[in-house]
Amino acid sequence: MIQVTPQMRILVAVEPADFRKGIDGLAALCRGTLRSDPFSGYVFVFCNRRRQAIKILVYDGQGFWLCQKRLSKGRFPWWSQSRSEVTERLQAHQLAVLLSAGDPTMAEGAPAWRRVDAEPAERIGPLPPK
Repeated sequence: MIQVTPQMRILVAVEPADFRKGIDGLAALCRGTLRSDPFSGYVFVFCNRRRQAIKILVYDGQGFWLCQKRLSKGRFPWWSQSRSEVTERLQAHQLAVLLSAGDPTMAEGAPAWRRVDAEPAERIGPLPPK
């Protein structure tokens, strides 16, 4: 089972992929067209020409996972039209929206949390005695 976490890096291929390809064919597509290492831990998302199906390829450190979702009826209404790049990045919550046949660009998530560093000891001063 694959769990999508906020730490995952997700790349969506802009151009449709040939869905006759399996793991090896999509991994070669990652290397060649997407210019990315399929062993990098990225989640790669592909759609077919009709936009009725999505394939996800990810390497988990032991092997590849290949997942496919095909809609019973209808199409995935959103697919990146940014033709200047070969990939588009998504966040985890946006991938969940995409897999539900929604528009991930409309999904607003909480801003990424960053750790706030403690003030340096010289600015705080010595600790009070106990």
